[in-house]
Amino acid sequence: MYLKNGTILLKEPPSILSFASVVGKKEGEGPLSSYFDIVEYDTKFGEKTWEKAESKMQQIASQTALDKANLKKKDIDIMFAGDLLNQCIGSGYSARELNIPFYGLYGACSTMAESLSLASIFVSFNIVNRALALTSSHFCSAERQFRQPLEYGGQRTPTAQWTATGSGAIIVEKNCGAPYVKAVTIGKITDLGIKDISNMGAAMAPSAYNTLKSFFEDTNSKPNDYDLILTGDLGVVGSDLLIQLLLKDNIDISAVHNDCGKMLYNLKEQQVNAGGSGCGCGASVLCSLILKQIKDGILKNVLFLGTGALMSTTSTQQGESIPAIAHLVHISNDNVHIERR
Repeated sequence: MYLKNGTILLKEPPSILSFASVVGKKEGEGPLSSYFDIVEYDTKFGEKTWEKAESKMQQIASQTALDKANLKKKDIDIMFAGDLLNQCIGSGYSARELNIPFYGLYGACSTMAESLSLASIFVSFNIVNRALALTSSHFCSAERQFRQPLEYGGQRTPTAQWTATGSGAIIVEKNCGAPYVKAVTIGKITDLGIKDISNMGAAMAPSAYNTLKSFFEDTNSKPNDYDLILTGDLGVVGSDLLIQLLLKDNIDISAVHNDCGKMLYNLKEQQVNAGGSGCGCGASVLCSLILKQIKDGILKNVLFLGTGALMSTTSTQQGESIPAIAHLVHISNDNVHIERR
């Protein structure tokens, strides 16, 4: 059922059959280290370039998810994947190696929610039997593309976030147990004129506000109906702004809200300023601790809200503001269909 504000209630909630996370050294030194499937201490993952390393991460994450489900590549009908690089080359080259029908996506840090949304819709509506949702980011490849050469050693502002080196993969199938995807909300572009690429939290918070408010209105639900409302990745600055924006509408998520950018690192000890960011941040947190806790019944109902800043090097140099998007996925421990209340 499609509702007026972009929410799709999945009458037959598909299952998350398996999931996997791969991260780099810095992420492996953070508080979630024990939950990741693979921590790789070689920044280049055995490859010659950081861009090839990012593609390798995706291949490792997807193969790990396949192994956990006792599946082969030929068992996957379609993959939805994206990353932060121009023309999504990390995903394109991993799709070349995986040889699975491929839709390339660009949603910046929202890409894990975007890919999982599409995979769930395709499975729920019987378009395919199994779908793979996949994304990644790499600190070095992202810094080289969006900011300065690493050798430059520029000082980071307090509002800046650290692009995660990580990848997450999810295989979606019907009727194979929790976790289940019960609904998705498609975001709208929101742009309040922020131009500072070192303050993406401020640029993305309004889009998260709009999407979350739309979901609450469409489903007639409220924050305390959920164990966790997880954004990725607003960081410290954006998380605070989101809470303030919602409070103006008498919606208080503070008791159940957390952000992947705040969870992935020890913020002060690891000197990541306002927290983590990048496609791989939300992907690696969701595909490790969060989905495990939902599968084990520790968390019953979770709203995963991927947020993305859709600037490019060209738009930034031309003085454009930063448009943002946020996509929401409702993930649950039960498969009871949501009826519009």
